[in-house]
Amino acid sequence: MGELLAERIENEIVASGWKVGQVIGSEAELCERYGVSRAVFREAIRLVGHHGVAEMRRGPGGGLVVIEPNVDAAVRAVLLNLEFLKISPSQMTEARSAIEVACVRAAIKGLTKAGEAAIREHMDNEVEMILAGWNPDEPSEDSPSNRFHLLLAELSGSPAMVMFVQILGRVTSRHSSPVGSADDLNERAQQIHRVHMRIAEAILARDADTAERRLRRHVGAIEGYLSE
Repeated sequence: MGELLAERIENEIVASGWKVGQVIGSEAELCERYGVSRAVFREAIRLVGHHGVAEMRRGPGGGLVVIEPNVDAAVRAVLLNLEFLKISPSQMTEARSAIEVACVRAAIKGLTKAGEAAIREHMDNEVEMILAGWNPDEPSEDSPSNRFHLLLAELSGSPAMVMFVQILGRVTSRHSSPVGSADDLNERAQQIHRVHMRIAEAILARDADTAERRLRRHVGAIEGYLSE
């Protein structure tokens, strides 16, 4: 009953336009409205909160409040499902290539001066950013080298593309082989930067075919750093 009520509440929030900050009602009001016990209602709200749709707030003006969903929670849930499916490195890179090529072409098509500036700023700081965020002793679910790919997804103007790139980037990071020594890390960072720079140059030149070719080659090469 809690699951059914959670689904009903979520559907109503979506149908109403997902108005973040809206107070739907107090616990007593909602139990009466839905004709359920407090135990059932609290189980439903636990699920609704876990899904990042709404949460109970105490005090004056409190009650069940619509919240903005946490993208990280959605990414994590899909990531775990992909892990369960035991997708292979080649399947990961194939999916990444297809999605990121679409991102690059969309980014080039809608590239603005602000977008150009964002790419140049990222490239100017990329090596330092990778070195600062990459800990060879602690595997990360979000390698700092993914940020270039995420930037291209953001420039595509598609929130869906951003989420898919986040998901596949994190799956890739989880399966990446250890970097090794500090010298190895620096060499890897420089190598990644050179490849990203060539992709960025093609994007800034609005050469979609070259950008796609370079991106496909780069994503394909990532497979060599992955473990089953």
